[in-house]
Amino acid sequence: MSIDVRRPLAVDLFAGAGGLSLGLEQAGYDIAASVEYDPIHAAVHEFNFPYGKTFAADVSKITGAQIREESEIGDREIHLVAGGPPCQGISMIGRRAIDDPRNALLKEFVRVVLELQPRYFLMENVAGLMVGKHRQLLDEVVEMFEESGAYDVLTPVKVLQAADYGTPQSRRRMILLGARKGVSLPAYPEATHTPRTIKGLLPKAGKLPLGASVLEALGDLPDADQYDELLHDDNVEGVVYSKASEYAARLRGTKPDPTDFSRPRPHVDALTSSARTVHTKKSIDRFRAADPGTTESVSRFLRLHPDGLCNTLRAGTASDRGAYTAPRPIHPVYPRVITVREAARLHGYPDWFRFHVTKWNGFREIGNSVPARLGRAVGAAILEADGVTPTKGQPVRLGSTELLYMTAGQAHDHFGLTERVIPQRDRKVG
Repeated sequence: MSIDVRRPLAVDLFAGAGGLSLGLEQAGYDIAASVEYDPIHAAVHEFNFPYGKTFAADVSKITGAQIREESEIGDREIHLVAGGPPCQGISMIGRRAIDDPRNALLKEFVRVVLELQPRYFLMENVAGLMVGKHRQLLDEVVEMFEESGAYDVLTPVKVLQAADYGTPQSRRRMILLGARKGVSLPAYPEATHTPRTIKGLLPKAGKLPLGASVLEALGDLPDADQYDELLHDDNVEGVVYSKASEYAARLRGTKPDPTDFSRPRPHVDALTSSARTVHTKKSIDRFRAADPGTTESVSRFLRLHPDGLCNTLRAGTASDRGAYTAPRPIHPVYPRVITVREAARLHGYPDWFRFHVTKWNGFREIGNSVPARLGRAVGAAILEADGVTPTKGQPVRLGSTELLYMTAGQAHDHFGLTERVIPQRDRKVG
């Protein structure tokens, strides 16, 4: 499988499983190359985007030349470099915050953009980068791009809410956009939907259509607890789906989406990414008694309101920081937490998109990613600024399912890594 050179090429740094890659592909890009540090997540990205080159690598140790040479990009023009570099620290007063080792990946993002010289760049990050001391980090990134003399930056920088683009989840992300000198700067995409509220209360009527609700996202999915196979695997054949809303039908692939220019994948009839979570009877009773749209008092999990929005889905902590699982919302109908597939629906992932078979990695891959509709809206705005009319991509087969079952060691070996880059997870953690 190869990249489709009729379409503008994008490179996704800090790619994770590919949420931003997916949104950009839906906007009309081909994901020619991606870079992801964790080999388990890189393997999942390779499964879902097998036509591009997936690098399991530290962005600080890869060069623009290497990305070009070891992918099909070669000397072709790159339209967009995108990514969400993690930043965890702020330096002492008087120093450049971006020089703090915990923030160094922000600087590496700038370096790789300058080496690859794309027409545009897109940096996404937490909304908190806009306020307080963290604002210094954002300002220094903007300054580095402007001082390079190679890029103009779109200011003022904005935070976008995924629910404003039809995602049934409240998720705010800072979006930084820039264009190579002489290339038209994009504008931030206007909202396309009126979001619902977490508690299911309808907002005042506006000109925009109402965004999808939790139940519209989940209502057609079979209940995972009805299938014993899902106690020891994440997928089961022979399930029956209920009537789908328009939102769900588009994710199922049974209704066309006129704004989705992604490369078609094979239709999936099985229920995937749906490994069950076993709860105690006490937990089940508490979950059943919790009112939709409220927080269950013991677990502190939100019981999703069927007519509302999902709260922001979190990733939890990595292996090197305790491997703690993030709180998972309680299903609006069933007395259990949601499955990985249900979380994926609330994030805008189509049903063909697969995640690592373990719940812990699957939820991390979703919680760390950009909702597809938000990525699509930003990608479309960039293409529009450059006068590019998107074209539908060629169909593509998915990768080997072995990529979804890999242990950390197997994923390291698959990518030919000689050193273990991700600490082993403490298996006592649930």
